Amino acid sequence: QVQLVESGGGLVQAGGSLRLSCAASGRTLSTYAMGWFRQAPGKEREFVAAIRWSGSNTYADSVKGRFTISRDNAKNTVYLQLNSLKPEDTAVYYCAAGANINVVATTPRYWGQGTQVTVSS
Repeated sequence: QVQLVESGGGLVQAGGSLRLSCAASGRTLSTYAMGWFRQAPGKEREFVAAIRWSGSNTYADSVKGRFTISRDNAKNTVYLQLNSLKPEDTAVYYCAAGANINVVATTPRYWGQGTQVTVSS
């Protein structure tokens, strides 16, 4: 079973930055695409970003230009750099993985437990 464990969440002021990490373990492939989703209370879980093994990536329009996804295959870890944070970015952020970037962006095979990001005004 593949396990994804997120870390790096916390409380930050608007305009600040955070770096989220997702460490993968268990039966996983280095070629898996990985990504991030987020969910605020009372809202649907929404796609944030995804990345291929090559580094090619895609972002939701709401975070484009502010967030950066990256990965380190040697560490089986994916990162999400959150810059210029806004209160509306407050949510639980979930790591996800799948066979390709389209799977990750729509119906991920694997999920992490989530890490809370809270942005104050």
